[in-house]
Amino acid sequence: MERKPLEVESTDDQKPSSAVYGGSVAAVDSVEEKVVYRGWKVMPFIIGNETFEKLGIIGTLSNLLVYLTAVFNMKSITAATIINAFSGTINFGTFVAAFLCDTYFGRYKTLTVAVIACFLGSLVILLTAAVPQLHPAPCGTASSCTGPSGGQIAFLLMGLGFLVVGAGGIRPCNLAFGADQFNPKSESGKRGIDSFFNWYFFTFTFAQILSLTLVVYIQSNVSWTIGLTIPVVLMFLACVIFFAGDKLYVKIKASGSPLASIAQVITVAIKKRGLKPAKQPWLNLYNYYPPNYANSKLKYTDQFRFLDKAAILAPEDKLEADGKPADPWKLCTMQQVEEVKCIVRVLPIWFASSIYYLTITQQMTYPVFQALQSDRRLGSGGFVIPAATYVVFLMTGMTVFIIIYDRVLVPTLRRITGLDTGITLLQRIGTGIFFAFASLVVSGFVEERRRTFALTKPTLGMAPRKGEISSMSAMWLIPQLTLAGIAEAFGAIGQMEFYYKQFPENMRSFAGSIFYVGGGVSSYLGSFLIATVHRTTQNSAGGNWLAEDLNKGRLDYFYFMIAGILAVNFAYFLVMSRWYRYKGSDDEATTYETNGDVTKQQDKNTV
Repeated sequence: MERKPLEVESTDDQKPSSAVYGGSVAAVDSVEEKVVYRGWKVMPFIIGNETFEKLGIIGTLSNLLVYLTAVFNMKSITAATIINAFSGTINFGTFVAAFLCDTYFGRYKTLTVAVIACFLGSLVILLTAAVPQLHPAPCGTASSCTGPSGGQIAFLLMGLGFLVVGAGGIRPCNLAFGADQFNPKSESGKRGIDSFFNWYFFTFTFAQILSLTLVVYIQSNVSWTIGLTIPVVLMFLACVIFFAGDKLYVKIKASGSPLASIAQVITVAIKKRGLKPAKQPWLNLYNYYPPNYANSKLKYTDQFRFLDKAAILAPEDKLEADGKPADPWKLCTMQQVEEVKCIVRVLPIWFASSIYYLTITQQMTYPVFQALQSDRRLGSGGFVIPAATYVVFLMTGMTVFIIIYDRVLVPTLRRITGLDTGITLLQRIGTGIFFAFASLVVSGFVEERRRTFALTKPTLGMAPRKGEISSMSAMWLIPQLTLAGIAEAFGAIGQMEFYYKQFPENMRSFAGSIFYVGGGVSSYLGSFLIATVHRTTQNSAGGNWLAEDLNKGRLDYFYFMIAGILAVNFAYFLVMSRWYRYKGSDDEATTYETNGDVTKQQDKNTV
């Protein structure tokens, strides 16, 4: 499949320009002069849309489990199954959305469809609460409840389907679209991109905090109709803000499937596996840059050398008049090979990052159960903090630390290291993994303390369907959640920026999608570990680690087990980081040593 030239969509202020092989940046000066990068001037539209969109969609989804059981009269296991399937579909749906975005529609058009789909999905969910015919009759005090009809389920699933389309399209594209607005070849543009990643996640967590407190409270204690109307209004505002900046955005058109180039490299490397390796591959491998090439021009790297054979020019290979391969399924360029190497190099880091998310998955669930069996009273007024609210401390820790990191740590570290980002991206991710490990260790000791108090000191009564309430204050949960929030400020943002910068420019939507796919993998892995531990320990002499009554279980052992997994993962990450090579440009010559002779790789590798 031949790739189309990449084009920047024209607006009243921008003339069309073209480049090749996709990407969010025009890489040649003649193209770049035609593109107006407005940077922070358009961020009110993008970040404003992001804030209201996240407030809307999280406000709809955060309390969905309770909604399905309370309004649709579903059993807990049925509702949980729907939620898990829904969440997994969104996470893995981002990959499909990224493919469609980078191949056919471009980020702006994909986001246009996605924000409208989110609005429609929120509206449909609202109608299921507001219209009596669209949900079952309330249970009241009846011992048995009437379940939803087939039509009611179908209407509900239609709303969830819209949300899958919307969230699946927004997650991989929105961050990359925002970064597209900065000129990556200017110093201010580079720093703008670095700062944008921080503030993007700041708005994300801020929206989560508001949704998990104010919106959820209204839904649960005032009215489901009013509580679900708020997300619909917010999603409408998100649409208005997004489209208000239409004339100002840098819009990159899709340029054809980036997966085709990957398939070509792998196929040709297999076909030519019998050829001898090139003695000086940085000089002898075939290379060709089409006019107005958009992706970063990559220098040769000596990793995954079996792929180099795809760029060996054999006698039977034919070239067109301009030097382009006559058949891209028989001959690839060194540039294509190096782009595939970029993707392959990222995968071990992605695996370590997926394991890291085990921490966040556990800190979003089990602290709620710990809080249920802890002293949640605040002050002497008798106010009891809802157990689910404690998760907000994770998001608060992340939100506050993002500000500290962006405004204090980065400028300080920049003066020390000389790096614009203060520390490297892998150092940032590794720091996040370390804080995640520390969070789990603290969690284990806090749970051990909570359980000891429950078994040795007077308790505060019984938690429904759980057990006795420990006299330990639930405020002891704040340190572990704060550490998890700091881990996210380092790890999550570092990962997203790492994928964005290390993937080829024409695959940046894919870069956004694998971040969420990693979260989905971690969720499934967490579910597997929970099921395995439960099944293994339920009949053991020491008792079930994950018993319904935490006082009879050993949740602290489970935390320490996950911490052990994180420790091994951290060691693995350090090894992979040592091995990893950042994507670079061939603007600078690189020196290689071959058989005792020092040879310098020239930056002119074109045919």
